[in-house]
Amino acid sequence: MRTPLRLALPVAAALATLAPSASAATAAAVREPVPHTAPAADSPSYIVTVHRGFDPAAVAALAGVTPDHVYRHTLNGFSAHLTPEQLAALTAEPGVASVAADGTASGTEAGTGAF
Repeated sequence: MRTPLRLALPVAAALATLAPSASAATAAAVREPVPHTAPAADSPSYIVTVHRGFDPAAVAALAGVTPDHVYRHTLNGFSAHLTPEQLAALTAEPGVASVAADGTASGTEAGTGAF
């Protein structure tokens, strides 16, 4: 069934008037990134996991973080040396699932104590 042109034009005009306001609302909701701050050489390293659907590099940029590594396959997140301010900003970020101190992991073979 075909829509008459006289009906389609007013609908298209109404939608066109709504588009700029929707774009303005979306632009207002987007946060400006925090300026990048270089952490001290001895600042601790963290593993930051972000929720599915969020870009790890974009989340890091919002907090002013330069990632050491960005993970996109097994883990969706990044590792970085963080200042206390960056750590606080990331833990408050809605796209962040977890922030954990990086460290050394080791394991042993079950039952024998040898690896």
